[in-house]
Amino acid sequence: MTMKSYITIYEAIGEAAGVRRVVEAFYPKVQQDPLLSPLFPEDIRPVMEKQVLFLTQFFGGPQLYSDKYGHPMMRARHMPFPITVAHAGAWLGCMREALEEIGMPEELRDVVLERLSGPAHHFVNTEQ
Repeated sequence: MTMKSYITIYEAIGEAAGVRRVVEAFYPKVQQDPLLSPLFPEDIRPVMEKQVLFLTQFFGGPQLYSDKYGHPMMRARHMPFPITVAHAGAWLGCMREALEEIGMPEELRDVVLERLSGPAHHFVNTEQ
C-alpha cells in the first residue's frame, strides 16, 4: 500500500511566484469595485505586500506573515472597517475573476475559493 502524497494550496498554485500572481491580479479588481475600493488606501502596494505574506501562510507555505507581524488575528484587524455580506461576496467575486485571469485550472480555483470563503464571511461585522 502506498501513501498518497498531498501538496498544499501554496505548492499547487506555484509557491511564492503563484501567490504574487494572484495578489497582483486581484487588487486592481478590488480598486475598481465600487463597494470595495472605498475600504482600501489609494496606495495599495503595502496592502498587497501584506496579502502576499498572509496568503503564503494561509495556503500552507512559510509563516511569513506571523514572522513579521505576529498572529494574523484577521477578524480583529478588519473590525475597524464596516464589512457586510455584500462586501464578502464582492471580495470573493474579485478573487474569482483574478484566478480566472491568471489561468488557474477550475478545480484548483474552486479549492482556493472554498478556502477563502470561510474567512471572507467571518469578517462580516455589520448588516449595513
